[in-house]
Order: sequence, then C-alpha cells, then structure tokens
Amino acid sequence: MAKVKITETVLRDAHQSLIATRMPSELMEPILDKMDQVGYHAVECWGGATFDACLRFLKEDPWERLRMLKRHFKNTKLQMLFRGQNILGYNHYADDVVEYFVEKSIANGIDVIRIFDCLNDIRNLETAVKATRKEGGHAQIALCYTLGDAYTLEYWENLARDVENLGADSLCIKDMAGLLLPKEATELVGALKRGTSLPIEMHTHYTSGMASMTYLKAIEAGADIIDTASTPLAMGTSQPSTEVMVAALQGTEYDTGLDLDKLIEISNYFQPYREECIKSGLLSTKVLGVDIKALKYQVPGGMLSNLISQLHQAGKDEKLQEVLEEVPRVRKDFGEPPLVTPSSQIVGTQAVMNVITGERYKMVPKESYKLVAGEFGRTVKPMDEEMLKKVLKGEKQMTDRPADHIPPQLEQFKEECKEWMQQPEDVLSYALFPQVAKDFFQYRDAQKSGIALKNADKENKAYPV
Repeated sequence: MAKVKITETVLRDAHQSLIATRMPSELMEPILDKMDQVGYHAVECWGGATFDACLRFLKEDPWERLRMLKRHFKNTKLQMLFRGQNILGYNHYADDVVEYFVEKSIANGIDVIRIFDCLNDIRNLETAVKATRKEGGHAQIALCYTLGDAYTLEYWENLARDVENLGADSLCIKDMAGLLLPKEATELVGALKRGTSLPIEMHTHYTSGMASMTYLKAIEAGADIIDTASTPLAMGTSQPSTEVMVAALQGTEYDTGLDLDKLIEISNYFQPYREECIKSGLLSTKVLGVDIKALKYQVPGGMLSNLISQLHQAGKDEKLQEVLEEVPRVRKDFGEPPLVTPSSQIVGTQAVMNVITGERYKMVPKESYKLVAGEFGRTVKPMDEEMLKKVLKGEKQMTDRPADHIPPQLEQFKEECKEWMQQPEDVLSYALFPQVAKDFFQYRDAQKSGIALKNADKENKAYPV
C-alpha cells in the first residue's frame, strides 16, 4: 500500500461548510507560501460556492483570486469543484459555455477539476471531462454517495466502470451528508476497485460524527486520497482534521509523510480567524456538533438549515418534523436522486410546499417541474406515476441528454455583457450569475473611478496649475 495522500480543503469546502464561503482572499494570502511547502496531493481552493460568494458578498473577482493562489502555489496542484453541465450555477449550460469555462479555469491556474452531477448522470459529465483533458488538466469524476434501494454495490461498481470509460483520471466518492458508515466504506471501496483501476479519493463531512472512522476503513480497503481540513475549520459540517488524520496514520503502512509541525503552524494561523468568526456569529456553534438526524433523514447540513429557514418565513416552525418525514417520500417519488445541490434544494422545497399546503404537489415550484420533466437528467429509478400526472399534466419527460436541447450561448452572453468586460473571463462570471456579476462590475468600475480621482488629486497637488 502506497502512502495515503491528502487534499486540503480549508480554502474552499471547509469555509463553505462552516461560514457560508465568506473567507476573503486577503485572509488566505499570508499563509499560502507555507501551505505550498507541505506536500499536499492538492489544495481545493476554488469552484463550488466560492465563485458566487466572491462576487455577491466579498466584492472580489473570483478569477483574480485564482491567479493570486497560483502565484503562491508553485509546487502544489490547485483543485476546483465543478457541477458538470451546471458549471458553478444551478441550471444546465450549453456545451460551448462549459468548454470555455474549463479552458479559462485551467489557463488561470487550476490543475485538477472535480466534476460531479447531482443525479450521477454520466451524460452530464462528458463535456466537462473532455474539455479538461483537452486543456491538459486532471479530470476527476465525483460520484454523489447516497442511500436507497437502487444504490447497491453493483450500482457503484458499474458506475466506476463507466467513469473510467468516460476518460476520467481519478474517481472520488462525494459523501456530502456524512452518510457513509465505516463498514459500508470498506464494502464501497472494494466495489469501486472491482470496477476500476483509477485512483480513488474519499470526501465526506463530519455532520454525523462518522467521518474519521469512515476514512480509516476506506484507507484500509484501498482508498488512495482523503479530503481533510486544517483543524480550526474542520469537523462539524466540514471535513475531518488534517492534523488528526496525519497523526493517526503516522508510523503505519499508510503514513502520509507530511510534517505535523508545518501543519500545526498552518492551523495556528487560522485559529484566530475561527475565534473571530465565532465571536461575530459567522460561525455558529450549532454546525460544530454531531447531527445524528443526518443519518435518520439523509439531509445534508445546508439543506436542513434551508428547511428551517423556509418554515420560519412561512410562520410554520412547528411543522419541521412533518417536513423531515416528507423529504424521503418526495425523494422516492422523484426517482431517489442523491441530495446535493441543486436536487437537495428542490426536494426540500417541494417537501415544505406539500406540508404547508396540506396537499401533495398542489404547488410545484418551477425547479421541481424541471427535475421531474428530465431537464436535469436521468434519475436512478423511475419516478412515481401518480406524481408525474399531477406535475407534468400530460407533458412528456425528456429522456436524452438535457444539454442537447440547449443551443450555443457563449456569443449571446458576450454581446449582453460587452459594456462591462475588462477581461475575457468576465463573460463567464456574467453567464453564471448575470445580475450578481453586473452589480460586481458596477462596483469594480466605481472603485477604479475612485482610485482615478485620488490619483488626479495627487497630481494636482504635486503640479499645481
């Protein structure tokens, strides 16, 4: 058994899971050179919700963040999370937009693109995988782990075979709700290894309290890489601690070979930030404990807080238990999709609607309609016939690849945002989040005008007319 490799998530998933992706670039930058000396397999630092959060909340250009990260990580691969045909948004995009986004991500510094689809529909991964390989990047396909009658060991083994046939360079199990138990991890890794010879990476969250035990059993079964987070932003709804896993494996045949002292220095750097986030309320201690409901209802942490918020807005806080019981029923009606963005939000919102109105599928949000109509792809099981009649009202389900119905979009996006464009990448920011990007472009222009005015003042003082 080779050494186990570590992908560090503190710059992306850790702060996405614990503090709503609010870590600014200026806080990251001072520690990056130190992180580059560690010898991680990769540092996950971009994609997922970072793109939206940069533009919307931090007033940062995500492309500039990526270029800054690349300047510091001279020896370490940079990794991003990519939602297949959804890219980093919530709807499917045309192939030309997906290809251009991959091209620009790699050109600006990304080495490894982790690509997933919320339904594990391989057809929705093809374009991104081909584009990544074409640009010389490492294409990793992540399979969304979930439970249900259809998700047998044979299902995972066959899916692993499909992943290899598609041309992926590695495979990741993405356990977004912390559902994977230690015993099942042993069986799952065994099944994947029967289906593929690709390197296998494990990604989980500590939500249910199982993650470190699950990692150990997965490693013993042959997993090659694990995702961990620097301790101040580990545990809870984030990943297991990097330092703890490195220490646990020291002196064993799986020893990572990473220097614990260097990791502790990095941890010490992030510790004051953690304390600051707790003090300000950005990091709620509620997400730091173990939530055993995750195992009972298979509801990821972010989805649970969303349900609570929706009920509160409707003045129906007392209905939470009913909604939690309705979620698995809706999921079953919808063909048992894994609960991950955007399917988790769709199933959760529909469950809330069913409970609040007192009649199942009386109100159907447009996202539910799109999922049921096949616009997100194919579910692992057929959908419930009665539900289909109520939702589709005689319309037919789409059965081919959804993106085949989307004509090229890139030129249209370029035309729409040409007045704001200062770099080629701006069109992609606009394509994914039109209004948010426009607001950011206006903010950027205002900042530049402000700097221009200040410089003009200086010149006037230096050279009075």
